[in-house]
Parts: sequence; structure tokens; C-alpha cells
Amino acid sequence: MKFHPSEELLVGYASGDLNPALTVVVGTHIDMCPRCRSVAEDIQNHMATRELHQSAPLAEPDLNSMLEHIMASESPIVRSAKVHEQVSLEGKVFKVPRSLGRHVDRLGPWSHMPGGLWRAPLELDADSRMNLIYMQENASLPEHTHRGSEATLVLNGVFNDEHDEYRDGDFIFLDEHKHHSPQTTDEDCLTLAYLDAPLQFTSGLARLLNPFSSLFFR
Repeated sequence: MKFHPSEELLVGYASGDLNPALTVVVGTHIDMCPRCRSVAEDIQNHMATRELHQSAPLAEPDLNSMLEHIMASESPIVRSAKVHEQVSLEGKVFKVPRSLGRHVDRLGPWSHMPGGLWRAPLELDADSRMNLIYMQENASLPEHTHRGSEATLVLNGVFNDEHDEYRDGDFIFLDEHKHHSPQTTDEDCLTLAYLDAPLQFTSGLARLLNPFSSLFFR
């Protein structure tokens, strides 16, 4: 893996300050990435130690309870009782990490879009949405930027843009200052994507789709 969440995002994840959708995307990367898992654990341990030192002395059982509460704050989302291990599309089966598998029962139906793409929405609550995006071989999305931020995690496969190539576990975080044109070549790709605002197409006839961009990835 070449691309990872920033330290700021890992701190937000460990403290429970990220919104539910971004928590799932970062948490799923952590499931796939030993390096970031170790960093997140170090951050949580540091936060737990600091909290204990700053608090008034308590009875031993209360200290243990506080530590358990802090360590459990990695996700503010109510978890599903069942953890799914895979998702499927058109006869293809993809394994998914546990952080995502806890929420697969919230996955909406797949819809086919232009350019060789498929989309399935995953809604945690009214304000926290993300999408599974499947790109078949030789698929592409027109050049676009974002009205807000976009976090994309590669779950399986590979895609590229004008900046780099992205493979299993890579986490890409873009803001409104970044333009890119995702595409695949001879290998397909499944990603998990979160946007906090609709994307904005920036080239050619694709700009005519901007009034409808919320139908694509939002």
C-alpha cells in the first residue's frame, strides 16, 4: 500500500470525532493495513493514558471501565449483529474487511452507470452515505473535482488516474483543489467511496451532467 489516511484522520478515528461514513472508510483501511492499525492503537493508548492522568483519582473498577470506554470509541456507529464477509455483483464475489462487513446489510441495490461503472449506496443515517463503486475493465469516469472532500478506498483490484496507480488497501483523500479522471485498464476494481458533497465534472460534454451529479456519487 502506498496511500494511507493522514495522522489527523487517524486521530479523528481513534477519538470518535469522524462522521459515521468516514469512520467506516478509515476503519476498513485500518483492517487492511497493519501499519495504520499499529498507529491507531498507539494513538488510542496515548489518549487513554492522558485521560486517566488528567482525571481525578477513582476506584480501580471505575478506572478499568473508563479505559474500556475510551478504547471502544473507535466507531460511533451501532454495529450490526451479523458481520458479512463478502458482497457480490453480476456473479463476481468480493471479500470485505470486518469494519465494512458490519454494515453490508445496509447496502442498497446495484445500479449500472455510463462508463462501465456500477454503484451501490450504503446509508448509515440521513447524513452519512457512501457508495461501493465497481469499475469493470477499461472503465472510466470523466475528469472531475469535488465541491467538498472525497475519500476512496480500494477494496479489490486496481485503478489509476493522471496522478498515480491505486491498489488493494490504498486510501485516497481529495478535496476541491484536486482534479482527476479515474479509469481501469485490463483489471477491474471495487472501491468504497465517501463524499460530503456531490462531485463536479470539469471537462467536455460531461459538464452537462453537473446538475445531476448528486445522482452519481452522493
